[in-house]
Amino acid sequence: MGTATGPNERLAAFGDELIEIHHRLREELAALRGDVDAFLDGRGGRPRELKEHCLSFCSVLTRHHTGEDDGAFPLLAAEFPELRPVIVKLAEDHQLVGGIVRSLETLLGGIAADPDQTEAERVRRELDGLTAILTSHFAFEERRIVQALNSLTPGAGTTASLLGLPMDDKG
Repeated sequence: MGTATGPNERLAAFGDELIEIHHRLREELAALRGDVDAFLDGRGGRPRELKEHCLSFCSVLTRHHTGEDDGAFPLLAAEFPELRPVIVKLAEDHQLVGGIVRSLETLLGGIAADPDQTEAERVRRELDGLTAILTSHFAFEERRIVQALNSLTPGAGTTASLLGLPMDDKG
């Protein structure tokens, strides 16, 4: 991905790269939830690292959604007017996700260096809500805009300018 050598290969990359970015975000979210579960179950997990991991994930997710809002979505709306209602729905999802991310960041900012069970459970509930929304959002987005992304002209931009994250960025 992202290493295409010919114009036809580059044309197909943006949608494929969106799927790859979503795959990486799903993996990170699953790992984060696993960290919280391990902490809650007493199987390990250092609270400070858990907090840093969570804040890092929130930052990467926000960067991706901001990139789409500022890059891919306006371009797709101009090139494919029939996608405008889909893009509006996706942008609304981004606002909803952004609210959960801000709530999670506020929660994390207020927990002790050594969170107790109640604080960890609150983090887990926020992550569960975020997971539910992102699962639906990513699937909808992939079904509705990957084909359009794959048909963009070679000069449309870069993965970073359209999707918020370069392909070599592991978050």
